[in-house]
Amino acid sequence: MNDYVIRHASCDDVDCIMRLLDCGRGIMRSDGNFNQWPVGKPSRESIEADVAAGCSYVVTKGDEAVGTFAFIPGPDVTYKRIYDGDWTDDALPYHVIHRLASTPAAHGIMDAVMSYCKSRCVSLRVDTHHDNRIMQHLLAKHGFTRCGIIYLLDGDPRIAYQWLG
Repeated sequence: MNDYVIRHASCDDVDCIMRLLDCGRGIMRSDGNFNQWPVGKPSRESIEADVAAGCSYVVTKGDEAVGTFAFIPGPDVTYKRIYDGDWTDDALPYHVIHRLASTPAAHGIMDAVMSYCKSRCVSLRVDTHHDNRIMQHLLAKHGFTRCGIIYLLDGDPRIAYQWLG
């Protein structure tokens, strides 16, 4: 057991969350994903907005922050239209997981995050970049269905997934 604790992030955690996002970016780059999360994205402003909305979380082990994610109640404007497929269920209320990152040494973060989120809702949606093979593998492992393509507000395409409890 990894003994991870998940808690709401506070304003005091923003610098730490930004470092964790840098770690996540590094993990993606080491796996050949050079296009997702260019430097400056996710932005500090988006993290601060997540914290202010009560949707930002930190995963800790002991006194160390080893992961972060946003857990946001839907609807998400970018999920309103899906292309080349359909949502598994488009009627149930859902939550979205965004901005998931961890340190390279932290193992089982996705297991902890999924357990936390799945215990709080019956429908989850996630999107990821075409080059993010790690996330695609983890989503399949955790019972998500690949549903189609959504487009971010800046027009970038993402593979959309849904899990139903």
